[in-house]
Amino acid sequence: MSAAIHARLEGASVVAIESGTLGGTCVNVGCVPSKTLLAAAHTRHAALTNPFPGAPTSADTVDLGALVQQKDELVRMLRQTKYADIAAAYGFDIIPGTATFTNAETLLVDGRPVRARSYLVATGAEPHVPAIPGLDQVDYLTSTTAMELTELPASLVVIGGGFVGLEQAQLFARLGVEVTIIGRLAPHAEPELSSELRKAFLTEGITVMGDRAAAITNHDGLARVVTRTGKEATGERVLIATGRTPRTQLLELCAAGIATDERGFVVVNEEQRTTNPAVFAAGDVTDAPEYVYVAAMAGKIAARNALGHHEQVNYTGLPTVLFTSPQLASAGITEAEAIAVGYRCACRYLRLADVPRAITNRNTRGGLKIVADADTGRVLGIHALADTAGEMMLAATYAIKAEFTVTQLADTWAPYLTMAESIRLTANLFHNELPTSCCA
Repeated sequence: MSAAIHARLEGASVVAIESGTLGGTCVNVGCVPSKTLLAAAHTRHAALTNPFPGAPTSADTVDLGALVQQKDELVRMLRQTKYADIAAAYGFDIIPGTATFTNAETLLVDGRPVRARSYLVATGAEPHVPAIPGLDQVDYLTSTTAMELTELPASLVVIGGGFVGLEQAQLFARLGVEVTIIGRLAPHAEPELSSELRKAFLTEGITVMGDRAAAITNHDGLARVVTRTGKEATGERVLIATGRTPRTQLLELCAAGIATDERGFVVVNEEQRTTNPAVFAAGDVTDAPEYVYVAAMAGKIAARNALGHHEQVNYTGLPTVLFTSPQLASAGITEAEAIAVGYRCACRYLRLADVPRAITNRNTRGGLKIVADADTGRVLGIHALADTAGEMMLAATYAIKAEFTVTQLADTWAPYLTMAESIRLTANLFHNELPTSCCA
């Protein structure tokens, strides 16, 4: 959609080809449905764990069918207003069908040739299913099928501790399911924050096994998962959340001279061009960070380059958000990444227990970490675990892209009482690590 829009803004004629449901991953099975169900789960949990006894709340049992129906209505609405109506407004057609390359210059859509000066492959990715012995003997769930359930299982084993696995684990746990996670929690996050997130999950009754699944068997109608170290977890259902794999099976990329890497992702250069000069690729089908805004930017760049420009995606200050509660969010690079590329690092960490907004909310789980260049003071990364951490990352991205130093960040206005104020408070620790007054 992004590529089509920007190509039309350049005056090019455009046609889009869709073999599945219009809208792709984000609106149909990814961001939109998962976040609206997470919002429902967080709302129920907030009622159950209300920290203000003077304002009592309650939460009844969950009607998952009604929640899924509400989710589906939202998806249908956005599919029409943000995809079908947008295509009509910009004046390009969406052809239903399966696209296949027959050679370097020819694309067939259900057997009919479609010719263009340039092509963009943006077929996305789908849940990866690992080769775990016994997995094919159980009715396992993926992130897609889990959001189609209309009844809650009594228990669930989630295999995978990345973004998808953690969001789905907390979603079901907060709806009343007994959940066990097998995998390292947020393995690429700052260790201070992933450790605090683990504590938050344990507090909510989620069992965490920092191990890898080795085998699955049926046991009295339940799935029993055995880890590499011999630990066991049993659940009525198993959810596989071990990453995603590119969706290229029907494209016949070899016929078009389009190379893929060892995992099957389409290889592109800095301008999003594949090994076939007439073909570009963008989004999750390439080995790029799997976020909708990265895909949109790459699609825009690909379209503009196909029409004669020479642009690249600038990943400086790229923000990411894990929509658990508390949220785990980052902008820029971690301490480990900074050291790996040769920086001499200086870092500061602030507990939310020292943030006035968190104290007033009576929710001090989490913290904030700033990674800086020790020689220049320039901010390299900002990482947070807090209930509104994602909302803080736009300011973090601006600071990193503008090459702020920690001194400039500490001396920048920050509204009080807000969680975003914690960025300024953490920056101030580079100069003064004594306790700070609310008014300082």
